[in-house]
Amino acid sequence: QEVGRSRAGQQSNRTESGWRPNSFGASLDAAHASSEMSLRRKTYVLLAARVCFNALGDISLSRGMKNLGAVSFSSPGILWVTFLHVISNGMIWLGIASMLAFFFCHLLLFSWADYSYVMPTTAANYVVVPLLGLLLLHETVGFTLWLGIAIISVGVILVGWSEPQTREAT
Repeated sequence: QEVGRSRAGQQSNRTESGWRPNSFGASLDAAHASSEMSLRRKTYVLLAARVCFNALGDISLSRGMKNLGAVSFSSPGILWVTFLHVISNGMIWLGIASMLAFFFCHLLLFSWADYSYVMPTTAANYVVVPLLGLLLLHETVGFTLWLGIAIISVGVILVGWSEPQTREAT
């Protein structure tokens, strides 16, 4: 290797492949670490947004349909009237919009995070939705369901502790 000046005036090492700045490796490592941290942060933000949008969508759809009452399948006319009530219900539309936002976050996550990391994190909704059902919809949540939620929570925590397998979008 011979030492010389690069085109930008930085001290460089001459290699067989051309001029390389001395700090190239260090700056590349710093950029990679920064990029990796940014990607990890972006992953966690989208995971949280996805859980929130999914829970809001589920709760909104549930409340909207409960406001309509039980759906009867006794005749096509009743189904048509029910359909008209569904499409004119604001809670249903909030639920649909929230589910679309959830789906968009889900797709974005799949663009850089591994399937084996993204999918198990959807189990967080099994924890959030019953809590919201209890608090917002005043539903009864029994002991067996709470026990199941505790087991699921342990699984979600284990997945959360694992290193997210992410990669830059190509």
